[in-house]
Amino acid sequence: MLRTHTCGELSEKLIGETATLCGWVDTYRDHGGGLFVDLRDRYGLTQVVFNPPDTPPAVIEASKTLRDEYVVQVTGTVAARPEGMANAKMQTGEIELRVTEFVLLNKSLTPPVSPSAPEPPGEDLRLKYRFLDLRRPEMQRTLLLRASIIKGMRDYFAENGFIDIETPVLGRSTPEGARDYLVPSRVHRGTFYALPQSPQLYKQILMIAGYDRYVQVARCFRDEDLRADRQPEFTQLDLEMTFVDENDVIGVIDGLVAKLAKAELGLEVPIPLPRLTYDEAMERFGHDAPDLRFGLELIDCTDLASEAEFRVFSAVAASGGRVRGLNVKQGTSHYSRRGIDSLTSFVADYGAKGLAWFRVEEDGTLNSTIAKNFTPELLAKFGERMGAEPGDLLLYVADKYEVTCKALYALRSKIGREMRLYDPDAMHFSWVVEFPMFDYDEETKSWQAMHHPFTAPLPANLDLLDTDPGKCRAQAYDLVINGSEAGGGTIRIHDAEVQKKVFNLLGIDATTAVERFGFLLDALQFGAPPHGGIALGIDRWVMLFGKLENIRDGIAFPKTQKATDLMTEAPGEVDLKQLRELHIKLDE
Repeated sequence: MLRTHTCGELSEKLIGETATLCGWVDTYRDHGGGLFVDLRDRYGLTQVVFNPPDTPPAVIEASKTLRDEYVVQVTGTVAARPEGMANAKMQTGEIELRVTEFVLLNKSLTPPVSPSAPEPPGEDLRLKYRFLDLRRPEMQRTLLLRASIIKGMRDYFAENGFIDIETPVLGRSTPEGARDYLVPSRVHRGTFYALPQSPQLYKQILMIAGYDRYVQVARCFRDEDLRADRQPEFTQLDLEMTFVDENDVIGVIDGLVAKLAKAELGLEVPIPLPRLTYDEAMERFGHDAPDLRFGLELIDCTDLASEAEFRVFSAVAASGGRVRGLNVKQGTSHYSRRGIDSLTSFVADYGAKGLAWFRVEEDGTLNSTIAKNFTPELLAKFGERMGAEPGDLLLYVADKYEVTCKALYALRSKIGREMRLYDPDAMHFSWVVEFPMFDYDEETKSWQAMHHPFTAPLPANLDLLDTDPGKCRAQAYDLVINGSEAGGGTIRIHDAEVQKKVFNLLGIDATTAVERFGFLLDALQFGAPPHGGIALGIDRWVMLFGKLENIRDGIAFPKTQKATDLMTEAPGEVDLKQLRELHIKLDE
């Protein structure tokens, strides 16, 4: 090794000893006659001093060429800092290394991204020079957190009898929603492999093969439009179990959550984690992954709205729509009339045609420009339903059920942030269960799988596959952390006839089913056991545990929202020779 210690290792216990450090120049300060350098590696910082009489004149002279991000090796004596010069903010702040020998290992151009800058530059510049951005202590702490989370997951499942098995990256295209990334075959002309959207089919095969507890840290790929919390390639903790129901799978993950919350955040999380059904989550919060760090629940007032002379309310109620609202406690002091107008514009982005509102006066009456359309008795009923108190602000959206969910969920989230209704450092873990099996697509007039085509219905709902698929509920469950879906799983269909019935509802005919999923259908006929599992989004766990603004900050080499790598400039063109070998001809 070129060093005896790291830059975060020296302490008062080593005073008087000789040490050799290697690292990058984080900062340098010329105090006249000598140089003070903070030397950095991923373990920390150490102040190294080029100063007589410890440092030979030739070494002092050579040190004057040092600049930010130069790579150096220094040898010297560990000494206590002069009285009054200790730095309590540094792990090594009580000592310094007084240099006797110095080797310049490499120079650096002036860095466009400075790892020691108090504020990082824009994200595009950071991603272009990711090799510099990754030197920032914040990024290093995040990647260490990521490594610790993954190790904690692997250790937990190893302790619980799971077998780590890798599944193929090159497989067959089995479209399940998002677009596949395709890889042309050179050997088999005109055919393509697909990169896996998940190991779903392979892990079901493993269950049928008798490997009753499988786990894998799996790389997955989806060619879809990106958001702040999406990547075209992502990492998930994937697991599957046989002879279980959803309570067994959820129970295993409850234990994992408790372990990692304690290990990484110092939190004691009581288990079992709370659960909401999908219907309850949508009714109370308007979303299937609600943030439960604060209240501000949706309140239905459709029955009262039908009694109002206010046509916006009564017409929506009469047409089968919903009138739902939020009681923003003490919201009148936070939102002026201009602020309410801003909220009205905000919900319009989510399809709402308007935002009705009442201020609750000191005497408990409801006041608004629309109050004249309500009798005093009806206003009192609205106030009672909403739990109104003086100073509260009551906000309503009247529209189709889906629109009220989207608009009020977004409004609830916005108000929660703006009024600081929760501690941003708090963590809340919960489950949403009993999702619908299917979602009806009005455009195509067809059923779509809410999760995936291999999800089993609740045993009590099996007959609904034939009579009323829209009411059929699935053995599906999502783990929610602070309003983000952090994992999703299902109990799988293990009966070939039920699987064929679900395919039929999804418009997948027998020929197409065999073409896409024939190997799974074959396997289901050879003693397939009941099985189920879950996939946990590791990138999202890192974002949530690390309190990051977006998912890219928790990935070493992420893609932008346009799915490009600014550092390597991928995707890029390839030689015509390569295309010819793959039997591909471009139109351009």
